[in-house]
Amino acid sequence: MQTVIQVTPTQLKKITDYYANMATGKQPTGAIFVAKKGPTTITAYRSGKVMFQGANYAQEAARWQTPAQQNTTRQATGKQATTPGVNIPQGFANWSVLGSDEVGAGAYFGPLTTAAVYVPKDQLAWVRQLGIADSKTLTDAKMRQIAPEIIANLPHHVVNLMPEKYNQMQPTNNVNQMKAISHNFVLGKVLAKIAPTTPDAILIDQFAQASTYFKYLTHAQQSPIIKDNVYFTTKGEQYHLSVAAASILARVVELDSMAKLSDEAGISLPIGAGRQADEAAAQLLDRGLDLNHFAKVHFANTQKAQKLRR
Repeated sequence: MQTVIQVTPTQLKKITDYYANMATGKQPTGAIFVAKKGPTTITAYRSGKVMFQGANYAQEAARWQTPAQQNTTRQATGKQATTPGVNIPQGFANWSVLGSDEVGAGAYFGPLTTAAVYVPKDQLAWVRQLGIADSKTLTDAKMRQIAPEIIANLPHHVVNLMPEKYNQMQPTNNVNQMKAISHNFVLGKVLAKIAPTTPDAILIDQFAQASTYFKYLTHAQQSPIIKDNVYFTTKGEQYHLSVAAASILARVVELDSMAKLSDEAGISLPIGAGRQADEAAAQLLDRGLDLNHFAKVHFANTQKAQKLRR
């Protein structure tokens, strides 16, 4: 059994990031990645199509679908898909919430960027007018227009793990543990900025089960661990504007970082971890440049680039 969904370029990048540490390294023609999550195989294509196969395929596809798309999947399969946000309280969208999101985990080149933004309830109408509610469908240019408004008017913090720092941490921290550390860090920074005010809730765009997330932080000896009134859901931007704002801020910082790295590399570094990344890495190696400065070197792309030089 399988289903195929069509997503926007921004959604495709989000999906690539989410499944980064589950990638198999085997890619059919036209694919960006193939990942295995339990019994489900996920294949994403440059065309924006994403195929879900195997047991739990409908539930996994539902992570990335709108409610209307989920209904279509249910009608086609006769099965109920798991809906993100099942644990989010009624009326949550109108609360004062501190939200966090990250980008870049699935991209070979560039940083892992995590942002947190606090949106108090009295600012929700203003934030909505910016067009943030549809953050996953916004163009990069539109996000660049919105980001300065977020920076100027909302309490926020960004941690931008550039490749050299990422590569330094990676041997003792898997990707999801680095995400957890980054989320906890930015949330703590914003809580300190808004103190003594406390948000009604904290919403983290989910990349791991809550119990696993907190285990990552305990294992990494993080202190303090932000855990009061914390909620987790995939597609967090659909449940509160704070996550949408954090997603935009993280994306723009990532774009700026990629532009800087591309200037230093002398070529336009591709986003993602497909064949284009292999070829770009091979070019950098041919010119004697250090991939540690530009890329997440534990990705399979490093070995593939070295083979391309032979």
